[in-house]
Amino acid sequence: MRSAPTILHLDMDAFYASAEQAAKPSLRGKPVIVGGIGPRGVVATASYEARVFGVRSAMPTAQARRLCPNAAYLSPRFDLYRQVSDQVMELLHALSPLVEPLSLDEAFVDLEAGGVAPEAAAVRAVGERLRRDIREVTGLTGSVGLAGAKLLAKIASEAAKPDGLVVIEPGSERELLGPMPVRTLPGVGPATAEALRRAGIHTVAETAEAGEDELVRLLGKAHGAGLYAMALGQDDRPVVAERDAKSISVEDTFEVDLTDRTRVRSELTRLAERCVQRLRAAGRSGRTVVIKVRNYDFSTLTRSETLRGPTDDPAVVREAAARLLETVDTTGGVRLLGVGVSGLADFTQEDLFAQLATEQEAEEEAARAAAEPSAAGEGEPEEERPRRWAPGLDVVHEEYGAGWVQGSGVGRVTVRFEQPWSAPGRVRTFAVDDPALRPGEPLPLVGGEPGGGQSSEPATRPKSLSSGEGAESESGEAGEEISSR
Repeated sequence: MRSAPTILHLDMDAFYASAEQAAKPSLRGKPVIVGGIGPRGVVATASYEARVFGVRSAMPTAQARRLCPNAAYLSPRFDLYRQVSDQVMELLHALSPLVEPLSLDEAFVDLEAGGVAPEAAAVRAVGERLRRDIREVTGLTGSVGLAGAKLLAKIASEAAKPDGLVVIEPGSERELLGPMPVRTLPGVGPATAEALRRAGIHTVAETAEAGEDELVRLLGKAHGAGLYAMALGQDDRPVVAERDAKSISVEDTFEVDLTDRTRVRSELTRLAERCVQRLRAAGRSGRTVVIKVRNYDFSTLTRSETLRGPTDDPAVVREAAARLLETVDTTGGVRLLGVGVSGLADFTQEDLFAQLATEQEAEEEAARAAAEPSAAGEGEPEEERPRRWAPGLDVVHEEYGAGWVQGSGVGRVTVRFEQPWSAPGRVRTFAVDDPALRPGEPLPLVGGEPGGGQSSEPATRPKSLSSGEGAESESGEAGEEISSR
């Protein structure tokens, strides 16, 4: 524990939704929900205007629609979020060489390693300057917590939301934590909270009063001892600049249960390919292949296979995933599939048997293609599949310029033409296959318009206008691609 609040925790406010509001002037001040928009989708982020209606991250989208039917429901635009995240992380690295990113919108910073004086006034000044810089560079707001430990800094940033700053002075930890519900502490989920509730423990103060022996009896040695230390405000974890990923995975939830075994296999193959792409993008290889299958009744199974050595060969991962699938009964229907790789390494060990099988499959496929005439007839071009215009998608029209998709259906797509620096724009409707309409790229949120002006309105509500509830952290992003837990 440090004697000065030199650990900073930054959490961007309703990050995805705020970025969408900043990019779309017509949505500012209105409820916006980002995530899966299908009947089985999950909310990734809800704006503060939507949270007033009870919408929260990780909530099923169908439930969110019942609570807030008039919100704008948008598909995520990760290219934009990564661009903004890179800008924010650059500001954090200017403060200290020790920056520990937790997700696109959340990070710890060791200010002491950056030469900031270990005094409350000095660290507060740094935190306020960081908030101003983030707003100037991105047009968005972030909340800052400062304390002598990571646990307390994160709790402080939660208390600061939205768009605020809270400093926890060393020595005041127990007084601050005492009245908070036990769920405030990291690692206390519904099951742990229920076990503590049955023992009459509801707050952090009651957790500390219970004593380490009682918590170990209730929760086990490791969990009980760790929880007791946190209840006392004790946390000596350092800020780690490089967090080593332990697994890389992808998963998809399907709008309709998959009952066709062939379709299940093809979807698993597609997920394996995506997983290997992310594995290679991270410059890693892995030794253990894992599949995840959630059935129609929400029961979830995982199966894993450890290879002879680490690999980033898509054929090896595909074949291992296929073997694992053979051990799972999917006749009742599958609502979710996932493929992951763990046991990561920085080198690969080639699997010659897998390579041989892949080469044989490729040769057989080529022979079949040569022997079978094209169904469309020789020289006839294949019919182009209809475009799918997801709500929130960036588009460009040859006549009207840049805009975004409000919705589509029955062969039509509705587009609102506006930019981050413009007034709310006009809405027009086109055929989904209109040749003048094409997908676009995200526009900069700040400084992109002629003359270099900036967006005049904040993307999140001022603290004085908020509902008074602490905003949920967006670090628990649905479908986290690289896990460090």
